[in-house]
Amino acid sequence: MTQFLNMENKQPQSEAILLLEDGTFFKGKAAGISGIGTGEICFNTGMTGYQEIFTDPSYNGQILVTTNAHIGNYGIKGSEVESDQIQISGLVCKNFTDDFSRPMADDNIQKYFENNKIVCIHQVDTRAIVKHIRNKGAMNCLISTSELDLEKLKEKCKNIPSMKGLELASKVSTKNSYTIGDESSSIRIAVLDFGVKRNILNCMVERGAFLKVFPAKTSFNELKEFNADGYFLSNGPGDPAAMDYAISTIKDLLLLEKPLFGICLGHQLLALANDIPTYKMHHGHRGINHPVKNRDTGKCEITSQNHGFGVDADALNANNKLEITHINLNDDTVEGIRVKGSQAFSVQYHPESSPGPHDSRYLFDDFISTIFKSKK
Repeated sequence: MTQFLNMENKQPQSEAILLLEDGTFFKGKAAGISGIGTGEICFNTGMTGYQEIFTDPSYNGQILVTTNAHIGNYGIKGSEVESDQIQISGLVCKNFTDDFSRPMADDNIQKYFENNKIVCIHQVDTRAIVKHIRNKGAMNCLISTSELDLEKLKEKCKNIPSMKGLELASKVSTKNSYTIGDESSSIRIAVLDFGVKRNILNCMVERGAFLKVFPAKTSFNELKEFNADGYFLSNGPGDPAAMDYAISTIKDLLLLEKPLFGICLGHQLLALANDIPTYKMHHGHRGINHPVKNRDTGKCEITSQNHGFGVDADALNANNKLEITHINLNDDTVEGIRVKGSQAFSVQYHPESSPGPHDSRYLFDDFISTIFKSKK
């Protein structure tokens, strides 16, 4: 018989408002702290892994809508994070559940949100909200659990910066370089941290690599001093087209002709470094069930995704420097590229799969194998 580990006395819940940029609003109940959270609204279709999603730096600057009905039902565990803090600006969900029944959990979600100073609105029609985003597209929004005057909130909503043109990677990146893994390893990888998830680093360390993680704006010369065998371009938040500093550095890295692997934002930046434009998607891809076809093998992978920008397929098909390696089977968007005649490749999705299926972890094996071959 299940024994609930957290059965605190419930206090009456205060009101909250979710206000979208187009004036649409939803009323619900407040959770987390009292205050206002602002950002671009997006939704994730994953049925599990909420803590990993909350702490993914790629969500910085966004208000998250979860489509799973229960959030918090298996509690919070300190080790199940992708960064040092919650990265979302606020949460929209159906049921914000304090009670949990997992013995390994450390705390409940309400305390977790309070400690991270995050607002939440729940007891709203998340189906209606997701349908609205799918029809109208991603837009700015706010959650208010303190101010309920709609006219005042509409004025505040007007001042939220657009995600298009917004540079956020340097905000979430490490401030100082650090190393992870066995320093005596024969494989050394330099990681450009644009908002890297911990499990991405773990996937490379588990394969025997020694990593040095560098801040987003690290110069090419400083990266080169590490004498890496390969380079990794991480995931992260914001508009890749606003990251001139990273595009310039990647162009220089490509001239070294060493193995290079990019994920998500790193994928978009690799395209931009080869003069292929990116664009803001209508409402993005966020979930753990996106089907992707590997053109090399002909196999389909079920993938974990989190991105609101994409790489221009028409521009890719018209160029002779890159080739498309992976395609999204839902909408034919570009999911993977390779620079012809080089050892540089990238994917739009998350092969570390935290959360998500492990179909795509072979990409880390491919990267490590490419490094070994290059060293020979």
